[in-house]
Amino acid sequence: MDTRMIQFIRAMRAAGVRISLAESQDAMYAVDMLGVGQREQFKSSMRATLVKEARDQGTFDYFFPLFFGNNQPPMENIPENLSPEQQQTLQDALQSLMGNMDALKDLLKQLLDGKPFSQEQLDQMGQQAGLQSGDQMYQRNWFERRMNRQSGMQQIQELIEKLIEALKEMGMSDQAAEEIREQLQQNAEGLSEQISNYAGSSLAERMAEKEPDPKPDLLDVPFTQLGQAEVDAIRDEIRRLAARLRSRASLRQKRASSGELDPRKVMRANMRYGGVPIELRFRTRQVKPKLVLICDISTSMRYCAEFLLTLVYELQDVVAKTDSFVFIDDMVDVTMVFEQQQPREAVSQVLRENPPGYYSTDLGNSLNTFARDKMGIISSKTTVIFLGDGRNNYNDPRLDVAEDIQRRARRLLWFCPEPPGQWGTGDSDMHRYALHADGVYRVTNLRELAAAVDQILTDG
Repeated sequence: MDTRMIQFIRAMRAAGVRISLAESQDAMYAVDMLGVGQREQFKSSMRATLVKEARDQGTFDYFFPLFFGNNQPPMENIPENLSPEQQQTLQDALQSLMGNMDALKDLLKQLLDGKPFSQEQLDQMGQQAGLQSGDQMYQRNWFERRMNRQSGMQQIQELIEKLIEALKEMGMSDQAAEEIREQLQQNAEGLSEQISNYAGSSLAERMAEKEPDPKPDLLDVPFTQLGQAEVDAIRDEIRRLAARLRSRASLRQKRASSGELDPRKVMRANMRYGGVPIELRFRTRQVKPKLVLICDISTSMRYCAEFLLTLVYELQDVVAKTDSFVFIDDMVDVTMVFEQQQPREAVSQVLRENPPGYYSTDLGNSLNTFARDKMGIISSKTTVIFLGDGRNNYNDPRLDVAEDIQRRARRLLWFCPEPPGQWGTGDSDMHRYALHADGVYRVTNLRELAAAVDQILTDG
């Protein structure tokens, strides 16, 4: 049993469930104490020690029966439930079919007797289906179909229908014949389930035998290649990442709080002492930046915008003030949402209320709205950050507004996921927007995004 549990844990890890060595030991201790006699108790103890997150519950329920099921489907011996006369009629009907579909007669007899496949039969079907070459669970359905074809399960339905017709022609009542049909169908489902479990168990065991592929650091996975599991993991990671950036920014601000020595102020303050520098004067500076975020939340930029907004608002104690705007075809002020809620809840609401869909990206129109309603928030202390790929669906890019924002702001920066080689291709206006920016950061993954934010905090 210990070996089977280890295989189960390894398969769960291969499927993406995080299970530590300590949790594996806890599962072993729990089973030692509770035993394996009560299946549900055994299952509950394994679940309690190995599953930490709700999203892994389905994976546990999927793999558990593959490792701890008996693979013996409930089947019924049909002749035992028949009268002697009905048994004889059944035998006669079988004899009449023997010349037809001869290759399936053994399977039909197995169905009638309610006998599950033997291990030898399953191994032979698996070998013929090439199951020994599989090692990923997504291959399960494909191997099941091949094994069903090898066993004859895909053709047996026609033979069952012929048997029922023969029974009725030989005088068996419709009710009795239909009862036999139903029992045959139930037994056939049991054999199909047995094949499914065998294929699943074999693949799970091979998954457990393989060394898990090294997973790339979440920080380095491109936004365009993120799956739902990676997105959920990054949402958890952002808070830890923000804590590291906050510590670094706070340390820099603490070091800067005393300022730098100002020689001119020192000389002026110490003229009464004959120029002897008794009193020191420092040049102090404010390093907390004032930010304006303008984020493209169209389909291609959605994850990147979510992570930037979450990260910046997790860092509000090292930022003087943040005003935030999102756009697809028009600008939307979302600052109030973030002032009223925690970052993750606020981001979720913003994305929910501004879904992608029928409308196309139009940064030019969005800038027009910003210039009309919000240009007054830009000052010489403001760092403006545009997040987007600069693709504008051939609409007017309103470069005059971008130039005006740059002139009013301390600086205007772009966070863009596309490399310079793609600027100006198709509907891209990025090469034109870049002329009115003080810098462009390429942000294709969370590491690059965090580095760009950290650079802004470093520079005040």
